[in-house]
Amino acid sequence: MLPLRGFPLFMQERLQKLIAQAGLASRRGAEAMIAAGEVTVNGEVAVLGTKADPTKDHIKVRGKLINTKLEKRSDAYILVNKPKGYLSSAADPEGRKLVVDLVKGYGKLHPVGRLDFNTEGLIILTNDGVFTNLVASSKTVPKVYEAKVKGLPSDVAINKLRRGVQLEDGFKTAPADIKVLKPTGKNGWFEITLFEGHNQQIRKMFDAIGHSVVKLRRTKIGHLTDIGLPVGQSRSLSADEVKQFTLPAKQPRKAASADQR
Repeated sequence: MLPLRGFPLFMQERLQKLIAQAGLASRRGAEAMIAAGEVTVNGEVAVLGTKADPTKDHIKVRGKLINTKLEKRSDAYILVNKPKGYLSSAADPEGRKLVVDLVKGYGKLHPVGRLDFNTEGLIILTNDGVFTNLVASSKTVPKVYEAKVKGLPSDVAINKLRRGVQLEDGFKTAPADIKVLKPTGKNGWFEITLFEGHNQQIRKMFDAIGHSVVKLRRTKIGHLTDIGLPVGQSRSLSADEVKQFTLPAKQPRKAASADQR
């Protein structure tokens, strides 16, 4: 650890927190930067556990000073109703359309978690790495989806998904709350509530019972809904909406069995 140079303890913060506050990465991403030797404090390479005072110490990430970012940066929290065909990323070497391109005037933003390229619906953009880590890693923030699937799955098949299922990639899903919505023709519609975020989880879940997803949208993230927010549009979150994510959350309830519905 670098010398503390006599600064008062309360003036110092762990580097990963400062990097996250600067909007450069989540805390986990910041830890990876530190471990890779990409962060220096007063010219010395930092290690995990290093603390610094941005009012006194020169903090650089990949050779660039971040002190000014910490001084001038104002937090932004934007709810976006992502259209299908946009990548949930801040950059893409393949040049695909990015969800961050839908919002202008807030500086550099990044998505909180992910939403598949071919899925539409709610996603939050922010420059607050601490908030990103809190929400993206949470197992108590429900995310609600509506899915249209090929064919009409049986009650037995849906109950299998409610209990949790082994996916083709080896991942075992947690119990899920699945409600049957009104079908359209030969296609079933379902509302699915998840507290986890495995890659393409809902698509893989329905693949596991032989009914591929043909349309998928996310309608809720915790207390946030898509009501009044058309696809392709965005709005800023209020201070109260942001604060609700930091309050103690109710534990996710177990999925109801078929005879309770």
